[in-house]
Amino acid sequence: MRSTETQDSEVTHTRPCSSGAAGPVDFLRNFFSQTLSLGTQKERLLDELTLEGVARYMQSERCRRVICLVGAGISTSAGIPDFRSPSTGLYANLEKYHLPYPEAIFEIGYFKKHPEPFFALAKEFYPGQFKNIDTLERVAGLEPEDLVEAHGTFHTSHCVSPLCRREYSLSWMKEKIFSDVIPKCEKCQGVVKPDIIFFGENLPARFFSCMQSDFQKADLLIVMGTSLQVQPFASLIGKAPLSTPRLLINKEKTGQRDPFLGMMLGLGGSMDFDSKKAYRDVAWLGDCDQGCLALADLLGWKPSPWTLLPGPQPHQFDFPEEVPTACPGGSQGHHRRGETPVTALLGDS
Repeated sequence: MRSTETQDSEVTHTRPCSSGAAGPVDFLRNFFSQTLSLGTQKERLLDELTLEGVARYMQSERCRRVICLVGAGISTSAGIPDFRSPSTGLYANLEKYHLPYPEAIFEIGYFKKHPEPFFALAKEFYPGQFKNIDTLERVAGLEPEDLVEAHGTFHTSHCVSPLCRREYSLSWMKEKIFSDVIPKCEKCQGVVKPDIIFFGENLPARFFSCMQSDFQKADLLIVMGTSLQVQPFASLIGKAPLSTPRLLINKEKTGQRDPFLGMMLGLGGSMDFDSKKAYRDVAWLGDCDQGCLALADLLGWKPSPWTLLPGPQPHQFDFPEEVPTACPGGSQGHHRRGETPVTALLGDS
C-alpha cells in the first residue's frame, strides 16, 4: 500500500538543455519516474532506519514473511575462504592444472571435455572448504523447502547426459572424489557432476519459481554477505513490494545504483541508505555473524549456553515460545520454537 500523496521535492523534473529542449535521457527519466511512481512518497513501515527499527518491525504483526538473500560473506566466521582470496583462494592455485584460463575449470563446456582438472581440485573445495557451495545452511538445520541454493549445491549430483540425468547422493560423490576416480554414471557411463552451477549453466528452476511466487509476498528482505554484483541474483532486491523494508548486513554498503539506469538495464532496484528520500533501507556494517547476533539480541533470541563451548558448533537460539511469522510461499500463522521462519537464497560472492 502506498500513499497517493506526492511531495514536490520528490518529483523528478525534466531539466532543459542549453537549446531549451529536454535532453533524451532527462525526458526518459522524467517519463519513467512519473509512470512508475519513482518520485512518489512510499509507505514507511519502519519507525526508524536502524537495526533497532528493524527489530521492532519484526516483532510486529506486519512482519510475517522474511526472505534472506545471502552470499559468501556469511561463511567468513566459519574459516571458509573465498574462491578469490589472494593466497588461499582457488584461483590462486590453478597453474598446475594447465588450464587455458582460470575460469575454465568452472565452465560446463570445458568440464564435459576435460573433467579431470575439476575433480583433481574438488578435494580442495569440497563442502566446508570454500564459500557459496559450503552447505552450511543444511548443517545448521535449515529445511530444504526453506532453502534456494542459487549457485547450486554439492548435496546432490547428476549425470551430465541430457538423455540420462540420473541423480547421485553426496556420499556417492564424496567416495569418488576422495578415491581419485572420475565419477561415471552407473547407467550410461556419462560423467557425473555435482549440482553446483558452472559458467554456461542456467540457475536452478526453483530459483526462478520462488522469485515469482515469494517476493511479492515478502514483508522483509535481509541481505547478508553479498556484493550484489552478479545477475540475476543482484536484481532480487527489486522484486519485493515498494513498501517492504530491506536490511543489509555486510562489511560495506552495496546494492546502490541509479534506479532509473538499473531499470533500463534490467538490473533491478537500488538500495537507498543515505538520501533524504530513504524510507525502508537499513545498513548494518560489519561481520555477518556479529550483525545477526546483534539483531537476535534485540529480538530477545538468546544463544544457548552450549554454543559457547570450543569447536565448530552452529549458533542456536532460545526463542520465545511462540514467534509470529509466516512460511515462505504464503501461509500465515505462528511458528513454534525451533521452526524456521525464512526462505534463504544463496547468492554471489
